[in-house]
Amino acid sequence: MEEKLVVSSSPHVHCAATTRKIMLDVIIALVPALVASIIIFGPRALMIVAVTVLSCVVSEYICRKVMKRDNTIGDLSAVVTGILLAFNLPVGINPMMAVFGGVVAIVVVKQMFGGIGQNFVNPALTARIIIMNSFPAAMTTWAKPYYYLHSTDAMTAATPLALIKQHASPDQLPSLLQMFLGNRGGCLGETCTLALILGGIYLIIRRVISPIIPLCYIGTAALLSLCMGRNVPMDLLSGGLMLGAIFMATDYTTSPLTKKGQVIYAVGCGVITMLIRNFANLPEGVSYSIVLMNILVPLIDSGTRTKAFGKEPVKQ
Repeated sequence: MEEKLVVSSSPHVHCAATTRKIMLDVIIALVPALVASIIIFGPRALMIVAVTVLSCVVSEYICRKVMKRDNTIGDLSAVVTGILLAFNLPVGINPMMAVFGGVVAIVVVKQMFGGIGQNFVNPALTARIIIMNSFPAAMTTWAKPYYYLHSTDAMTAATPLALIKQHASPDQLPSLLQMFLGNRGGCLGETCTLALILGGIYLIIRRVISPIIPLCYIGTAALLSLCMGRNVPMDLLSGGLMLGAIFMATDYTTSPLTKKGQVIYAVGCGVITMLIRNFANLPEGVSYSIVLMNILVPLIDSGTRTKAFGKEPVKQ
C-alpha cells in the first residue's frame, strides 16, 4: 500500500481562515471609527493611535525575543490591540501614558500568560483600567469635538454619561443625532456610533463575529435602562457600549465557545454595565463589566459544554 494512515491530533479539517486574515478584517472594520475620530478630534487622534500600535508591536517583538519564542507580530493581533487601546483613551492623554498602556496590554496581560489565545482577559480593556486607576485625571479630561479648529487647545467637555450622573437637564445633553454621529466628548473610538455599526456589520458579513454577543449585550442594557427609568437611547449611544459590545466582548480568546454560553456572557455584561452606571460612583461600566465576565468565561464554558455524541453523561 502506497497510501499510509496518518494519525494526528485535531483539528483534522482546516479552512482558509488564519489569525492574520481575521485580524486584518478587524482592522478594516475599525477604519470607519478611526476616520471618524480623526475628523472629530483632529490629527492628534491619529498620533495617539500610532503611539499605541507602535508600543504594542515593539513590546510583543521584544517580549518574544526575551522569552526565546517564535515572533508573532506578523499575525497583526498586536496592531488590533493597539488600535483598540487607543480607542479607549481620551485624545489629550500624554503619549507616554499611552505607551505604558501598550506595554501593560502586551507584556503583562497577553505574553505573560502565553501569548495570543492564552490571555484570560481582554488586553486593551485591562490596560485601560490600569491607566484609569494610575492616571485618573488624565483619563477623565475630555476634549470638545472639533476643538482643534478653534484658537485654543484647552476646550474640554463632560461626557453625556457624566452629565446624566449629575442629573443634567435634557437641554444640556447632546441630541441623539449628535450622539449617533459622534459630536460629543469621550474616548477616541467610542463617540461615532454610525462608524462602529458599519464596522460591526462588516465583521458579521465576513463571519468574523456572530451577532449573538453584540445584540444580547445591547438588548440587555436597553431593557435594564428602561426598567431603571433611564433614557434608553442615550444609554445605548453613550460611553463605550457600542465599541465594547461589537469589538471587545466578541474577542475569541476571552468569550465563550457555545452559543448558550455567549448569551449568558453577553447578558452578564449588560447587567453589570447598567448596575455600575446606575448605582456606582463611576458613570461608565463597560470596561469593568467585560473584564469581569472574561474571568467567568471558563466557568460558563464548563457549564454550557455540549455532550459528545453517543457519550453517557458523567454521574456524580
